[in-house]
Amino acid sequence: MEKYVIQGGSRLHGEVSISGAKNAAVAILPATILCNEPCLIENIPNISDVSTIMKILSELGAKITVINKNTIEIDPSNVHRTEVPYEKARQMRGSYYFLGALLGRFHHSKVSLPGGCDLGVRPIDQHIKCFKALGAHASVEFGMVELSAGKLEGAHIYFDVSTVGGTINAMLASALAEGQTIIENAAKEPHVVDLANFLNSMGADIMGAGTDVIKVRGVKRLHGASYSIIPDQIEAGTYMIAAAATRGDILIKNIIPKHLECITSKLDKIGVTIMEYDDSIRVMGDKPFVKANVKAIPYPGFPTDMQPQISTLLCLAEGTSIVTESIFDNRFRYVDELRRLGANISVDSRTAVIEGISKFTAAPVKATDLRAGAALVIAALSAEGVTEIEDIHHIERGYENIEGKLRALGADIKKLIIPDSVLDQAL
Repeated sequence: MEKYVIQGGSRLHGEVSISGAKNAAVAILPATILCNEPCLIENIPNISDVSTIMKILSELGAKITVINKNTIEIDPSNVHRTEVPYEKARQMRGSYYFLGALLGRFHHSKVSLPGGCDLGVRPIDQHIKCFKALGAHASVEFGMVELSAGKLEGAHIYFDVSTVGGTINAMLASALAEGQTIIENAAKEPHVVDLANFLNSMGADIMGAGTDVIKVRGVKRLHGASYSIIPDQIEAGTYMIAAAATRGDILIKNIIPKHLECITSKLDKIGVTIMEYDDSIRVMGDKPFVKANVKAIPYPGFPTDMQPQISTLLCLAEGTSIVTESIFDNRFRYVDELRRLGANISVDSRTAVIEGISKFTAAPVKATDLRAGAALVIAALSAEGVTEIEDIHHIERGYENIEGKLRALGADIKKLIIPDSVLDQAL
């Protein structure tokens, strides 16, 4: 078992550099399958979800060459399998991007229903809808999704709800299809745009990414490319809130300020001091925090992946704040853990009412999912006393070297590794 031990009370200060975007990487890496030549991918986050994706690529037949910890070359020319190993696919949500990538190149794919964080019902019916529109036959048996098509033809796809995964899979599957595909009610998140830019660098013809309508003109083949993944919007936002919650002063580097506007505007209303530069942002928690209402909605609205973190900050604000979640059913599972640290939060369905407190107090807690884990780290950093956080594998799915980066900012955090044999003896 691994856990973080955090002595709270230290003001974070200094500089931190943001890694490549997790949500872009887990889409771009499978997309390399669509070509038959090597691709050089830079600014890859060194996180467990990326490690899982690379293991899947390797088992499918791709040759992976590690240039350095954040740069790899993928040669997909010898990819020969179209079925993703069940156990690895179950470890993460993004494994379903292999459905679209393998279908696009080989007209066949078989992948287990995705895993990842337990955030409630997360159906892939919209994905299946787009695959069928392109001409694929789909079946779901024994927890596996299988797609097959004689050929893929461009189609008009309208998503009933905004879906990032569905939009990405639609682009992957249609990039090599015959004719034009029009994707309406498309997701507009930065990582959707990043995937489109990567595919275009390989020779795809995709227009409109970042808007409601994306048009994909199928091409006969894609070629290898060199590409650098965008900075992680959610990692940057997490450090912004950590700076504020600890009354710190941090310069956050390697960012795209435009991607952070939805977070920056809300923090400004709460009372966080923010200074924006070309590719960095300075965040200071030097004023009292005031209540705010937050609703997590699709981009360019406030991101659901930042909802637990900002809820943690609002626990330290004066007055009553209301946070509404419009994306996932189980996004408030972390609330019970925050209550252990002294939070005063009540939840009714998808709405949380937060009464401000003066400070958090240390207690043993468990990360229930990736972003919930980040929220607990923020609370622990600002808490009085020593907090132990278990189940940190969730956190390491999406944050590169979080304990090292926090220590460099002055945090008192360490990772403890307790051998299973010791746990067995304790039981």
